[in-house]
Amino acid sequence: MDSVVSNSREMMRKGSRSFALASRLFDTATRDHAWMLYAWCRHCDDEIDGQDLGMTPASVPLRDPAASLVKLRTETRRALAGEAVTDPVFIAFQRVAREHAIPERHALELLAGFEMDVTSFNYRTIDETLLYCYRVAGVVGVMMALVMGVRDTRNLQRAADLGIAFQLTNIARDVVDDARNGRCYLPAEWLAEAGVPPDGIAQPEHRPAVAGVVRRLLAEADRYYQSADTGLQSLSFRSGWAVATALGVYRDIGSIVRARGARAWDTRAVVGARRKMLYLSVGALRAVRSVTWDRWQQVVPRADDLWATPDLGADVGGDQC
Repeated sequence: MDSVVSNSREMMRKGSRSFALASRLFDTATRDHAWMLYAWCRHCDDEIDGQDLGMTPASVPLRDPAASLVKLRTETRRALAGEAVTDPVFIAFQRVAREHAIPERHALELLAGFEMDVTSFNYRTIDETLLYCYRVAGVVGVMMALVMGVRDTRNLQRAADLGIAFQLTNIARDVVDDARNGRCYLPAEWLAEAGVPPDGIAQPEHRPAVAGVVRRLLAEADRYYQSADTGLQSLSFRSGWAVATALGVYRDIGSIVRARGARAWDTRAVVGARRKMLYLSVGALRAVRSVTWDRWQQVVPRADDLWATPDLGADVGGDQC
């Protein structure tokens, strides 16, 4: 294992407990490329948030998120253009993008999502929240699917659905912490209907109402998890096992938040080791079904009212089924 892959593995191990286990289920080549793609995504996120592997350092130097975004776009374009790059995360991304023909627009879409954070975008409707979810997570699902060999539009959209579901779950888990940091991804329309003022999300007296809004958000996430599950039949057994395991673990985070109600944010919702082992076993069974029984069944159509971006497969040679 060379230094670039090793660095990417360490970033995955330290930066995402939920995905680190699932990533080890891939075959070696897919696993290494998944780690390298993750490393670049994690680095970009950290640069915008002033964090280190998702954690805020004890001493945070003054920073300019807008300048960081410009630098990320410049370095990303250089990597995609095949120019010489020196940072291990951009070397990693360059390798992955070249090997799997990842279109530039997907990488820049992720950075457009981070721009929404930089500019403090105001999320008025669920569609605007879903746009953000696609940009910062759905498009990562698309790029991961390309790494796994998926090329047709239908299954790339299912991969986007999984990323959207993951991000909706993140929003539900972190809603109070985000509010304390001046960010809110819950639709303003939903908050108004629940009687929660924009500056009152983190206040204890509004927790029951916020919990109701979050339950509504998690119900939306469930629709995207269900859609994503259908896409497993396009994957190999090991890729399907990895994705099904990650899906189970992350969906359980949402279940924990939902079950806690107004006390959901007293402590961070995490899935323990035993339950992760359960989802590892369930994921294996789901992957077996996806490469056997499911491939003989008629594909369940994707719901028309789910958020979608057009022509996902247009520039990777995918069909439009």
